[in-house]
Amino acid sequence: MITFKNVNKIFANDFYALKDINFHIKQGELVLLKGASGSGKSTILSLLAGLSKPSSGEVVVFNKHISKLPDDFASLFRREHIGFIFQKFNLIENLSVKENIITPLIPSNLEESIIDQRCEALLKRFDIEEKRDVLVKKLSGGEQQRVVIARALINEPRIIIADEPTANLDEKLSQDFILYLKALKEEGKTIIVATHDNLFFDLDFIDKIIQMKKGVIL
Repeated sequence: MITFKNVNKIFANDFYALKDINFHIKQGELVLLKGASGSGKSTILSLLAGLSKPSSGEVVVFNKHISKLPDDFASLFRREHIGFIFQKFNLIENLSVKENIITPLIPSNLEESIIDQRCEALLKRFDIEEKRDVLVKKLSGGEQQRVVIARALINEPRIIIADEPTANLDEKLSQDFILYLKALKEEGKTIIVATHDNLFFDLDFIDKIIQMKKGVIL
């Protein structure tokens, strides 16, 4: 489903953020990218989502060479296939819960009734129905976390990307998040999590751990 083949990412002064990266991820797998800050985890996620392009090598997802897509097509690919869960939530504080959740669908041509149906289903699933019209800045951390996951699922993605998703959460909320991930995996989602949180590394439903250090796979 996902292949990185001989991928390098080079920045100014010949700095290798990634060097000769090779791996495969199968459909439905939950994969951890493990490593300290600066190890290359977030760069891999950026390439996978088509947010940036490799200096050399190939990134292939669903048999599409993501690394060769023009920006407009890369944006369309993200919107159709990928859900994002960010470290700092990236919610729009002065918008309501519902408005935040449906944000990824604004550029789409979906009918408003379909968008509403999807949103209501997610509000119910994550037990935030009564918060639909509340500004997200008034929510607790746990409620905001659920909004973030709902937003990631609104476009019905096949791939979920999570970048240090528990970095700003206490242990209880981190454990809650892990349970949400397990449920998503059971639904057949392919999930890639970049983390150095030890809570993840002994879970029995993790398929693969890719250990990173200074831009290479150990």
